[in-house]
Amino acid sequence: MSGSPTSRPGDTSFAALRGQLHEAATAFADGPDALEGILLGMVDDVDRAVREPLEIFPVCHHSPASALAMARRLREKQPKVVYLELCEDMAPLLDELRNCRLPVAVQAFASDIDGFPAEWAPLSVVAPITEASAEYQAIAYALDTPGVELVLVDRSSDHVFQWDSRHGERAPEGVPGPVDGSPEPEAALHGEAVGVEIGNLRPRFAELEEHLLRHGKVRHWSEWWHQYVEIPLGDSDHAAYRQVMFLVGSLFRRLAPGDGERLRVDEDRERYMWTRMREHLASSGVDPEDCLYVCGAFHAASRVEEFGVAGGGSFLISPRSATSWQHGLIPSSHAAIEAQFGLAPGSVSIAATQWAKNLKRTRVQPYRLAGQDGAKKPRTPRKAAPAAPAPPPEAAADRLSGFLRRPPVLDTLDEAELLGWSVDIVRAARRAGYPASTADAIAVFETSILLAGMRDRAKPTPYDFQDAAITCVEKDSVPGRRDVRRLVEIMMGGDRIGRVGYDALPPLARDVHDRLAPLELKLQQRGVQRALLDMGSRPELGACSDVLWMLRRLLPHGAARPIMGERKLGERSIQESWDLALGTHQRALIELGYEGVSIEQVLEQRLRRDAYGPRATTAVVLAAVEDATLYLGGRRLADELGTRALEVLGAERTVDGAPEVLRRVRGLLAYYRTGEPVLPPWVESFVRTGYAHYCTLLPTAFTDEDATAGQVAAMLGFLFSMEGLALSLGCDRAQLELAVAQSRPTDPERTALLWAAQVQLGALSRTELRERCGELLANPMVVPAYPRYLSGFVHALVPVPGLAGVVVEAVSNAFGRLPDQVLLPWLPTLITTLRAGAADLAPLLIREAGRIFPARLTALDAWVPPWREAPEAGAPAADRAKAAGGGTRGAAALLFTHPGTLDAVAELLGCDGTWAAPGAGPAEPGGAALTARHPDTAAAWESLLAGA
Repeated sequence: MSGSPTSRPGDTSFAALRGQLHEAATAFADGPDALEGILLGMVDDVDRAVREPLEIFPVCHHSPASALAMARRLREKQPKVVYLELCEDMAPLLDELRNCRLPVAVQAFASDIDGFPAEWAPLSVVAPITEASAEYQAIAYALDTPGVELVLVDRSSDHVFQWDSRHGERAPEGVPGPVDGSPEPEAALHGEAVGVEIGNLRPRFAELEEHLLRHGKVRHWSEWWHQYVEIPLGDSDHAAYRQVMFLVGSLFRRLAPGDGERLRVDEDRERYMWTRMREHLASSGVDPEDCLYVCGAFHAASRVEEFGVAGGGSFLISPRSATSWQHGLIPSSHAAIEAQFGLAPGSVSIAATQWAKNLKRTRVQPYRLAGQDGAKKPRTPRKAAPAAPAPPPEAAADRLSGFLRRPPVLDTLDEAELLGWSVDIVRAARRAGYPASTADAIAVFETSILLAGMRDRAKPTPYDFQDAAITCVEKDSVPGRRDVRRLVEIMMGGDRIGRVGYDALPPLARDVHDRLAPLELKLQQRGVQRALLDMGSRPELGACSDVLWMLRRLLPHGAARPIMGERKLGERSIQESWDLALGTHQRALIELGYEGVSIEQVLEQRLRRDAYGPRATTAVVLAAVEDATLYLGGRRLADELGTRALEVLGAERTVDGAPEVLRRVRGLLAYYRTGEPVLPPWVESFVRTGYAHYCTLLPTAFTDEDATAGQVAAMLGFLFSMEGLALSLGCDRAQLELAVAQSRPTDPERTALLWAAQVQLGALSRTELRERCGELLANPMVVPAYPRYLSGFVHALVPVPGLAGVVVEAVSNAFGRLPDQVLLPWLPTLITTLRAGAADLAPLLIREAGRIFPARLTALDAWVPPWREAPEAGAPAADRAKAAGGGTRGAAALLFTHPGTLDAVAELLGCDGTWAAPGAGPAEPGGAALTARHPDTAAAWESLLAGA
């Protein structure tokens, strides 16, 4: 590179340009060696790419100028083979583009991975395609022209992740995140997929990009490219276009410092593509002159050894991993492309508008796939512009010198277009709630011209107009959902959203549409649609209801949202109302098709994955059991997952999930008891194992600082509510009594829980519990902590709901006995404690208070709480029990009034006695003899009834 710039043998095409750059390097760098290596090396890259026998067509990602030049060149050259820089495993899907409305994205998806880290799953690669892109022009030409072959030569989707050394990053390679502005919902259409770009042209040298933006007087790269490259190339011929794109690609390639790993991946991609092209040329025997290689300008100016048809090197392509890849088409949008590839908001929409203008101005006929959904039928042109004759192959003339020395063509101001923009943005702003007026339209018009003049432009660009509109229309706040920036983007073309046609959908998605056909809705249409299901008059809609409930379980929130009706264990609604947005969430539905052929299969796979995952807990597995019962029916999967729940419960050593376990076990028990003749074996084993498991953990949980009062209460709730079933299955109640006796809590909440457990077990009477509460209120040192005791009592309603009256009494005594100077300071603490820890139990307390307290305010003054009603002195124990609410005479009268209960119990116990005639005394002392023979039992009943 240090020799004379004109001393290259056989090189005369760019001699003049080399001389000019040599002189410029000498003048600006005080010596020829400082910049000569870069500047002349760029010319060498251009010369090498231009002389390649296999014509290289450099493109920029979603560039209207590239698309226009591609359409022209295809009609001139009519190549027989088109090599395209796109993942080679995506080739079978391209023909399905004719069943879609652009923009869409070709996707490769893998959920079950083999050969990659597990935390990378699921793997997803997308390649978005818009109509205003050179790649779509090449695809449409190749697929609709007889005798033309389309060959994808870029690395496969599997190699994208094989060569990924970023350990799970999901941002596109080297592309920054989205620029300022809140993302639109449509920006998430690609999910977290890795983007495959064709022709990503952006400086990798941060200082260079900053320099270009500052001197170009623009805000971001998309605006600079539109102003200084896109517009000048729109009217250039084929040779000038190629050389300029080669030069830009070489510049960005040579000024790409830093990341050597990224450069290695770029060069490996180029070696991969040239290796594939040489393999195809050798196998097909096609002449390289009849081929066209479409790639990004960055890769066109390649310097790898494998470059060219006659290139050397022996690049070894590694085999693919054992990962099973699924391929399909997903909807895309302008906002999704901008968000994923770091483009400025609105730039793709502006590019689409520029594409339409270019077609109208040049009268070039673009290529469109036959039957393309959403594509406008081209009008018959008055007279197509004659195609410029292709230059002879041997003439690689220097077009760069003239292009670079030519002053920029200044477009004249189109006042009608700018005035129309100004009127349209004011109209859109009014609809969005802005107080815009005709004066604002005039201000936007004048400000656009002013900004363009300050930026050395004769004609305001859409970006100048956007800045002017924001300045003049957007005042202090945004009254609606969209700001002025977004309104300008919509006005310039809007965020066009693609749609995948029915024929291009995977089998699962088509099956869903077929099964929901009785709803008579346009399910592929974007937006929310209301579905009304009356299974009473139309029983066939019951199958649609089943599909919708499964979709609600599988798809993101909002895809299928029930408005009326519910699906619970043992309950099915007769009428349902749904808000459906399957068209908006088409990508999620399509990705379900990668996991199976029916939603039932996908749901079963996901339930198994949740239940057998490394982080599965007992609550998670029980939730899977419930979902399997609700949505799939049958007992096979539910019994299998229930057995798995039993295994997970035995391995747990914490009580974190106890509340959820209690709730789900109660629901499943109630369902099986009412809907099945016998309990499933796994349920009985679960109750038996859970009883022993929680008895073992109970003493530790009472003292564990990490365990909450709600978790301990849920453990006690499981033990007490399942006690009858557990004892019938062989469990020992002494284990529970021993666990409670070994518990020594120090926290007020858990101490109250322990007292409640002792009351339930009979180790503590209610009278003693009331006395302990009274002692707490009488102790000034304990009064500040009394709200926490009350919180524990409220939590105790989970295992012992019969304590609701005692809790109401404890709260009432606190309000009645404590003075205001003590009560008022801890009253906020009481409220916040109850709201935070026991909000779901408050209705139980309110019902109990409503039963105890008088219903009218006038009766409150004379009302005496039932716990303050003292029995008369000297009254027998039975009377005292009756005063407390449980008299034996009342109970005996109730039994004689309804003897059927005793008859059923007698028959169950095997007794066949008869009732005595009314008024006749017993023939012999029966029950009385038992009480005389066993007085302890009678005494225990007396004390129990008296305590109640």
